[in-house]
Amino acid sequence: MQPEMKYIYTVYQCGSFSKAAEKLFLTQPALSISVQKAEHEVGMPLFNRDKKPLELTEAGMIYIQKIEQIQHLEQELAMQLNDLTDLKTGHLRVGGTHYFNAYILPPVIAAYKKKFPGISLQLIEAGSWELIDMLKNDKIDLTFNCTPDPSDKLRRSPSFQDTILLAVPSHFSVNRFFTKTALSSQDVLARKFEDPDCPSITLQAFTDTPFILLTPGNNLRKRSMTFFKEAGITPNITMEVSQLVTSYHLARSGIGAAFISDWMLTNAHPEMSYYKINSPASARLFDIVTSGKNYLSKAQKAFIDLFQAYYKIISIDLTYPDHLLLVLPELTFPGLILPGLFLPALHCHPLTSSEGSP
Repeated sequence: MQPEMKYIYTVYQCGSFSKAAEKLFLTQPALSISVQKAEHEVGMPLFNRDKKPLELTEAGMIYIQKIEQIQHLEQELAMQLNDLTDLKTGHLRVGGTHYFNAYILPPVIAAYKKKFPGISLQLIEAGSWELIDMLKNDKIDLTFNCTPDPSDKLRRSPSFQDTILLAVPSHFSVNRFFTKTALSSQDVLARKFEDPDCPSITLQAFTDTPFILLTPGNNLRKRSMTFFKEAGITPNITMEVSQLVTSYHLARSGIGAAFISDWMLTNAHPEMSYYKINSPASARLFDIVTSGKNYLSKAQKAFIDLFQAYYKIISIDLTYPDHLLLVLPELTFPGLILPGLFLPALHCHPLTSSEGSP
């Protein structure tokens, strides 16, 4: 891409010449001269300089659209050329929420970097809807999402499932109604909530319990409101936060109850009681999502295959009724041996064909 195009696109992104000059490490006069030169070649202005922030003219909108098309072609060219090296070089941008990046992706990323050391892997963190927008705008190569939208024309491959549990500080008085239903953190680590005989609850008794919920628009917020609607109660919302991990840490501090993913428990937390929720909305199926219009590189395919293989192995129905813990000395993939994992004994069910098994 020509330097002038890069400069104009940066001005468009920043909304001002001063911010763009700072980002490009140029003086503002030098940047203005470069943009004016391009405008002279086009024969009309690209920016309405009377607006703050800057707005594109009609010619500017066309110019930016063509720049984005050039960027897309350059990215595809780089991907296809890198594919000729058979994964010895390349670049992969993976987008995930804080929850996904902290709890789900680390072992897969470690395995990927071990198998493909020549691939530069960038991990981007943002909200789930922001990540979908970034994918559509070619800012990332793949992400994860549990809210399918057939109209977005994105490639989706079912890859991962979690269960939403209710986490309540143990000193809350509401727990006295559920002494036979509550799960300890050790029970959750042993995956007892996956036992068909494990008792579940609805939320009728939690009318007065303070809740820490995620902000509106979040997938788990929608599911939380479904739980309350099914119980016929209006929640007592004491706090709203944007991150699932934050809500759990606040709950552990005794501020309120929170909805969490089963994968978030990695250690014993005796200060908390946990409950299996009697609702179909408590099960979430995540897709690996890639652009439907872009070339799918070997680096992307290899990451998808590795992720699906990893979570397929630890989602197989394992029957070890006399063991709370299962030691897997090595997990072996084609051409790769993962470090040994120390995992709770699992009683998960493989994804069925009706659920879109990978």
